Amino acid sequence: MLTRAQKAEIVKNLREKFLNSEGVFVTTFKGFTVAESNEIRKLIREKGGEFRVVKNTLIKLASQETPFQPVTEYIEGPTALVIAYKDPIEIAKVLNKFIKDHPSLKLRGFVIQGRGFKAEAIEDLVKLPPKEILLAQVLGTLQAPIANFIGVLSAIIRNFLYVLKAIEEKKAKGE
Repeated sequence: MLTRAQKAEIVKNLREKFLNSEGVFVTTFKGFTVAESNEIRKLIREKGGEFRVVKNTLIKLASQETPFQPVTEYIEGPTALVIAYKDPIEIAKVLNKFIKDHPSLKLRGFVIQGRGFKAEAIEDLVKLPPKEILLAQVLGTLQAPIANFIGVLSAIIRNFLYVLKAIEEKKAKGE
């Protein structure tokens, strides 16, 4: 049995984890073996996350007044959190694959950037490319009009120089 001070410390640590994370996935684990637990912990840790079993009341207390308050909608029964400190898409891919291979672990929902999503939305999330690629695509989209504009301006100057060169060659032949 945890003392009140221990519970307060867990809530404080969990709140800090929420504030320093990119996403939180809520899972349930009925019939989950120790070997499966160790395997998912290792896989999640490699991708910059953490798999943690926490009491539901402590999760509810820790999530108050944080962007991850919607996580309380998915808490029911035995609950484990997967906290993504880096790219939540990579964590979602690992978690989705693991859940398909190990049906004893089930996803209830997840929260990314303060928005809660039902478990079914993970299929759409795992189809997204990694964060770096998405940023590169946005940058390319923003850069394209500028690059085209520069190309048009340089074409005007280039065409003007071709005309001058043609006039020069014409005068050189005519003289």
